[in-house]
Amino acid sequence: MGCCGSAERPKREWKPLEDRNCTDLPWFLLFTLFLVGMCGICGFTIATGGAARLVFGYDSYGNTCGQRNEPIEGVRLSGLDHTDRKFVFFLDPCNIDIIQRKIKSMALCVSQCPTEELATYYDLKKFAMINGSELCSYELPGHKYPSLPERFEKCPKLPVPQSKALPVFNRCTPVDISCYAKFAEAVVTFVSDNSMLNRLIAGVAASKEIIVGLCLLALVLSMILMVIIRYISAVLVWILTGLVVLGSLGGTSALWWLYIDYRMTMNETMTKDLRKTEEPNGGMKTTKDHSQGLLIYAVSATVFTGILLLLMLFMRKRVALTIALFHVAGKVFIHLPLLALQPFCTFLALSLFWVYWIMVLLFLGTSGEMKIPETGLVEFRLRGGLQYMTWYHAVGLIWISEFILACQQMTVAGAVVTYYFTRDKNKLPVTPILSSVLRLVRYHLGTVAKGSFIITLVKIPRLILMYIHNQLKGKENACARCMLKACICCLWCLEKCLNYLNQILFSFWWSSNIKKKKNLKK
Repeated sequence: MGCCGSAERPKREWKPLEDRNCTDLPWFLLFTLFLVGMCGICGFTIATGGAARLVFGYDSYGNTCGQRNEPIEGVRLSGLDHTDRKFVFFLDPCNIDIIQRKIKSMALCVSQCPTEELATYYDLKKFAMINGSELCSYELPGHKYPSLPERFEKCPKLPVPQSKALPVFNRCTPVDISCYAKFAEAVVTFVSDNSMLNRLIAGVAASKEIIVGLCLLALVLSMILMVIIRYISAVLVWILTGLVVLGSLGGTSALWWLYIDYRMTMNETMTKDLRKTEEPNGGMKTTKDHSQGLLIYAVSATVFTGILLLLMLFMRKRVALTIALFHVAGKVFIHLPLLALQPFCTFLALSLFWVYWIMVLLFLGTSGEMKIPETGLVEFRLRGGLQYMTWYHAVGLIWISEFILACQQMTVAGAVVTYYFTRDKNKLPVTPILSSVLRLVRYHLGTVAKGSFIITLVKIPRLILMYIHNQLKGKENACARCMLKACICCLWCLEKCLNYLNQILFSFWWSSNIKKKKNLKK
């Protein structure tokens, strides 16, 4: 019999929930529609020729290199057959527009990039006659280059540097790329200061072996830490606790000793000064400020140490709980060693998505409506509603990246919860991580999409404020600068808190899906 005459409760067994339902289905549908939109942007760039123009290149008359083209109304020399002309050649590759971050030179489709420097128009003629690659505008015959008056405007600027074709993108690029230095700096002006970027790149290039070695060392130390957590977690926790307490006591004692020593030295100095001068007020004021500063530091350290000791006294049982958690964490890595590979899988997924995102962004740069300025050279610009594609694509970068990270957190949480609540470890699934992934994909993608969207909503305003702050650097007043930094800091703190809550909620979600199954045998 149970308490107060109630029937005795049968023993229950922890077991993963068998009857599951899809969670946050509307959010899953919303995320699916968003992905369809992302794919639609990629399809738009391919359908409008943006992808082909980026990969194969196009000339200044709207012709795509390496294929047959249709005539464009109002554009001369359009609709040419460039099947044999597969490379883009710039007449003046060093004529760069720093503001618009692009090459202002006329571009032509050629069959071969110049493999050596061409110093005269006779060299251009010889190169065209031997290789069949005409480097001047299409209407100029190659055998007449030296005598044509249009050669100064429609032929490449002399001397023509030696160049080679870029892999995949088929652009003739000078071997000596020193003229692209300013262009590269202009591209990254919106990221950071140029000099800082140059120092960073130079430092990475000079220390790449050390960086790789440190990464390998970090990996080895992580493995060692996993072993330490598994076998000597209790000793490790008490050692760290003791070091914190001893460090606080030592720091507090040192501050009080410095304060007392300074006061004694100050008294002796003031006594000597009083004998020599009658106006010691300035020196006394400075000395008094130093003394008060040391006293404030010493009192603050004493209060901190006292609070720390009280916490250690009243929460000593929590230390035992921490030791137990470390012990369980060590067991998890012993039974589920593939958890250590999850960060690498996530990094691979993020890398693939970022490569795709950058490629579509480049496709967008060569899509849109055709613009023919006064120079007569064709340009492609996103106008009207098409400009919002770039913003949509930017939101996709943040949301999908956070979604991938959240999937990793959900997978790890599911595998750990399954291990922890399975009392008989012999009944663990053959592949708990794979089982967690399958449950995530089948039931909980909507929850992951919802959590990652909340993080996105916080991150986007912070990034916008950071962009405004960088654009207004040196122009705004002190009050505006302080307010911007405060807003950025608050949004950053909110984002970190939400990330932490997301991780906790994912673990709680999995544990809440573990139910007790009644034992029918009494």
